[in-house]
Amino acid sequence: MGVHDANTLVGTVFSGLSALVIEDVADGGEIVRVSARTRDVPVPCPLCGVVTGRVHGYHGRTVRDVPVDGRQVVVRVRIRRLVCPVLGCRRQTFREQVPGGRASARLTRSLAVPLSYASALRLLRRVPLPAVRIPRVIGVDDFALRRRHSYATIIINAETGQRIEVLPDREAATLEAWLRGHPGIEAVCRDGSATYAEAVRRALPDAVQISDRWHLWHNLAEAVRKEVAAHSTCWAKAGPPPAEGRQAATTRERWQQVHALRERGVGLLECARRLNLALNTVKRYDRVAEPERLIRAPKYRPTLVDPYRDHLRRRRLENPAVPVTHLLQEIRELGYTGSSNLLVRYINQGRVEADRPALSPRRLARYLLTRPDRLKDHQRERTEAARAACHEMTALADLIHRFAVLLEPADGNAALLSTWITSVQAEDLPHLHAFTRGLERDRAAVDAAFTLPHHNGGTEGVNNKTKLIKRQMYGRASFPLLRHRILLG
Repeated sequence: MGVHDANTLVGTVFSGLSALVIEDVADGGEIVRVSARTRDVPVPCPLCGVVTGRVHGYHGRTVRDVPVDGRQVVVRVRIRRLVCPVLGCRRQTFREQVPGGRASARLTRSLAVPLSYASALRLLRRVPLPAVRIPRVIGVDDFALRRRHSYATIIINAETGQRIEVLPDREAATLEAWLRGHPGIEAVCRDGSATYAEAVRRALPDAVQISDRWHLWHNLAEAVRKEVAAHSTCWAKAGPPPAEGRQAATTRERWQQVHALRERGVGLLECARRLNLALNTVKRYDRVAEPERLIRAPKYRPTLVDPYRDHLRRRRLENPAVPVTHLLQEIRELGYTGSSNLLVRYINQGRVEADRPALSPRRLARYLLTRPDRLKDHQRERTEAARAACHEMTALADLIHRFAVLLEPADGNAALLSTWITSVQAEDLPHLHAFTRGLERDRAAVDAAFTLPHHNGGTEGVNNKTKLIKRQMYGRASFPLLRHRILLG
């Protein structure tokens, strides 16, 4: 088969709106492999309709159809991901699409088997789904049909990973009805969704609900990040000094106003009304004993000056009165390409004299949440310095380590979790207190997660595969075809 013949085949199989350019044809004996790409022409955004040709990246798709001349034809197509030029469009990027069903219809006509695209899709949906036995342990999770608008539910065998069912929404009533129609389930793995928890409780009151350990660790990580940010004035002393600017002054003023009203017996809601603040903001100011706990360390991004920090520091130690213009000329000879204003701002922020470069709360939280043996030397040094910054940071690091041990399921972990929660409540760590309250609300499922080997990782894997399937075809034949493809695997 030559390139011209392959172009003819592709013109038959694919829509004229997605005409392909053949780059290579390889005869593999029983399989003919065709490499192709879409044409470099602008296409409209599927949401707002504005035409764009700006490429964000590329993705590959493999198209297979019935044999031609007794041999299977496999077309590997490179599809563009394009950027929508409209700033307010919800589709910031999108992939080029191939209309479904019509490709099969054109191919069957070329094979002298006339068939409409609707019939092609109907025949595809008639492919029998594999017979499955309702397992003892299932995994339940949701995935987006259209993000922030509509969702569906995937159910799998948590022990083997086999797909069991796809439900058209994530409502409690839908899952409850399915569970009632499939008795014999003994355990359900799920995330922290209260909707799924209620559906399982009503349909299978005797079933064990198992919370997902990844989500528990993820929720702890969010609480840790907030605690690290709340104590940034402690651990950031080795970095650039916190700037006493307008934001710090406003924080102190609001803290004094809130505490002055609270000492007079004014309620939280009335404080919010009088000070024209959100209720959650008033609560945040009320629960800290000193305003410094609310003042955050400055967040400095990497700049073009960073590679020359050591040189600047050495020169300013040798001659504290060295002019900035001299420093600028020196680092430009070393390769600096930034502006003079950037250098002046860098020096005024105290980033040259700081013992260490600035460290963001998010990055320090990541260091604390990483196993010590996986940290690099400089990361381990920063972590140890942060741990020793104050009593709360020391306690936080210890509590993280103790919680990580519970992620390995064992019979005694439920009792260890109770001890861990008691230790958290004894410390002045309000964000971790909120995390423990969430654990207590779902305590039975959390205990099962820490004592039983089952988890929801297989469901998350199916969700990742579903994203690929959606990009290939979703929207062409609605939810039934998507469900069919998911269950066919």
